[in-house]
Amino acid sequence: MKITWLGHSCFKIEENGYSVITDPYSAGSVPGYGALQEEADCVLCSHGHGDHCAEGEIKKRTGGVCPFEIEFIDTFHDDQKGALRGTNRISILKAGGLKLIHMGDIGCDLTDEQYEKLQGADVLLIPVGGFFTVEPDLAKKMADRIGAVVTVPMHFRTSEFGYPKIGTLDAYTKYCDDVKTYGNSLEITKGMEKQTAVLTPVYGGKA
Repeated sequence: MKITWLGHSCFKIEENGYSVITDPYSAGSVPGYGALQEEADCVLCSHGHGDHCAEGEIKKRTGGVCPFEIEFIDTFHDDQKGALRGTNRISILKAGGLKLIHMGDIGCDLTDEQYEKLQGADVLLIPVGGFFTVEPDLAKKMADRIGAVVTVPMHFRTSEFGYPKIGTLDAYTKYCDDVKTYGNSLEITKGMEKQTAVLTPVYGGKA
């Protein structure tokens, strides 16, 4: 399974020639990010905000056979049961013996039952910038409880991209002692070393 961070919370996830794009942002919606120029067989959106649900920005392919088993967990975009920002949907993708979790714009802690459904993950894509999502310290506690082999931070700010109100990557990685830095993409296989994998967004600046 190959994952590529396009930017913000948008990833391309590929298996056997089939691609899924998560949370595409609309052109100009996220400071510093260039417009998406991607095609995919499937698009998944965690919620209806324009920086996470711009399905029309992606050129859709047809005829591909989906190798993924896809499940969802419905949560909230804030810690007040959606009163501030509405709902959020976690996506779980399984293929080739691997399990990937995209947390969307999670804004609350999870129930014991929800944590149980997320166990056994090989990859966790989690927002770490706070303000619109869980704060970095809670994100780390959630990541630790989920226990994925590879945790990939997303939805944070640098000097070049991201919303001014959200935090920087180091607000999260200061809690981590297993950080590894990659380019835009990462191949996920069984037996990988447990790590926090920092990727560089395709349509943004350096992480």
